[in-house]
Amino acid sequence: MKLNTMAFGLLLFSGVLFLPGCKGHDEQKKSDIQPLATVTVDVAEVTKGMVRSRIEVVGTIAAVEKASISARIAGQIIELPVVLGSRVQKGEVLLKISAGEISAKVLQAEAQLSQARRNLVREKKLQKQGASTQETVKSLKDVTRIAEAAYKEAQTMLDYTIITAPFSGTITNKIANIGDIASPGKALLQMENSERLQVVAEVPEALLLKVSEGDDLSIEIPSAKMSLTGRVAEVAPAANPVSRTAPVKIDIESGPDLRVGQFARIALEGSGESTVLLSKAAVLKKGQLEIVFVVDTSDKTARMRLIRTGAIYNDTVEIISGLDPGEVAVVTNIDTLQDGQPLDIKLR
Repeated sequence: MKLNTMAFGLLLFSGVLFLPGCKGHDEQKKSDIQPLATVTVDVAEVTKGMVRSRIEVVGTIAAVEKASISARIAGQIIELPVVLGSRVQKGEVLLKISAGEISAKVLQAEAQLSQARRNLVREKKLQKQGASTQETVKSLKDVTRIAEAAYKEAQTMLDYTIITAPFSGTITNKIANIGDIASPGKALLQMENSERLQVVAEVPEALLLKVSEGDDLSIEIPSAKMSLTGRVAEVAPAANPVSRTAPVKIDIESGPDLRVGQFARIALEGSGESTVLLSKAAVLKKGQLEIVFVVDTSDKTARMRLIRTGAIYNDTVEIISGLDPGEVAVVTNIDTLQDGQPLDIKLR
């Protein structure tokens, strides 16, 4: 029993001796921490301003020049030199139609015209000899003009047997085949010119008055990962009473990644509204986090603040949460700043 009491006393004494030694070690570690260096930075104030909201409408890329090719006469297709995807030039032959009856009518009209011209020449000679009258010559002139008109009509119908490309473009749909019977108004081919593109969008009637011919609009093509500017080419004068929208056509520059039928987003300006704004240079993005270093005016140090941003307006960004108007944020050297770092501030 006495032995145990002595052992406990020795242990307690050694513990008392050990505690001052630990305290001195902690104080030495704290003294080894170096203070953060002062960083020279530019700052910008968080402001409140009026901006116009941006409203997106959807659209589709379409060709400015597109045509559905059909025949003007009935007949069997005897030549069809193009296939789906063929690139054709303006005036190039797309198909030929067999029309024997029209060819026969051309020959008949040509023969009648030749006969009328011969009769007119003979009658003029007889008139000079006094063997014919002026009235007879005039009548034959009328007959000749009628024959000429009939011949031109037949020749025009014969020209309709050959269908050529109305513009340079690409065959996008091939409906007919050799041997098919073409009839007036029946679509045979479809073609488009992919060198001239536009975005066609249905704009709500509430925004229609804010869009005018010649306006430049921002357009995004998600599938091509492209953002571009288009110019309004056409605005419908009236809205559809059922959908309450009206078509708007916007010309855009063609490109290798743009295709007819691609989905597009068009940004339109809405009504003005008040919001909190800050220079884009003040926002540091790390993954999904958006960080701003706010100046602590009491000791001129940087304080890290998590924020959430909204729309971008030129060099400024909308602040949805995390900052209040009047606060001052660092806009330079933000990628090297640490929370609590001293600042040498320069007003921007």
